Amino acid sequence: MTSSGQTWKVGPLAEASGLTVRTLHHWDQIGLLSPSRRTASGHRAYTEQDVVRLYQILALRRLGLGLETIATCLDAGVDPQRLVREHLAATEASLAALHTLHERLTHLHTELAAERSPGTADLLRLLQAVGGTGPAADEALRRHLDEDQLHALADHAAALGPAAHYLLEVEWPQLYRRAEELRSAGTDPADPRVRRIADRLDELSRLFSGGDTTLSAAVRTAWREDPAAMSGDPAAPADAWADLRTFLDHARRAS
Repeated sequence: MTSSGQTWKVGPLAEASGLTVRTLHHWDQIGLLSPSRRTASGHRAYTEQDVVRLYQILALRRLGLGLETIATCLDAGVDPQRLVREHLAATEASLAALHTLHERLTHLHTELAAERSPGTADLLRLLQAVGGTGPAADEALRRHLDEDQLHALADHAAALGPAAHYLLEVEWPQLYRRAEELRSAGTDPADPRVRRIADRLDELSRLFSGGDTTLSAAVRTAWREDPAAMSGDPAAPADAWADLRTFLDHARRAS
């Protein structure tokens, strides 16, 4: 691996990486990792850049990310080193957050076991524990979601467990940052990189809403009308994400 022009056939690369040839073929078929060069005899071969991507894939897999998420991160231009650094920081924060979440879930369980319905304040405290929302975001959600929707949102977020913190605090903001970079650079919304980001954002939305389109719409309304509260940035103008939202909507229509 010392020559900039060195290439690897699938068998030797599989052996060197501890993977199977079948795995590499599968990753090629789904577009996660494909050999980008052909030898003089016409055989497909992996280059050093392909091997670098392979290392990134394996590193992100060890963090527990799925193949679709990894593909989105790498193809959208997410810096894997930054992602790992932020994930480590998020993991440390989640250790403390899990203790708080445990206490609040225990309280809710006690209330339900005693056949007492938890109040809105209890549900908002649970949302704060699993989703990192602050008091201002709690109030924004209260304005746009009814009691049943608050129950549903809390249930879906709690079902994700510690992953909720990572998805909300690391991956989701990173996807938005990358989308804004592409928009600012004048990228066509139909560009596959933008469409992949929009698809992943929609997938995350479904995870937290359980596929409930009414609930998703209510949360989007909260973000649109109260961006300062929902983002935790008191300086955020009312139209802070208008251009980016339009850009991503164009990408969705293109796909």
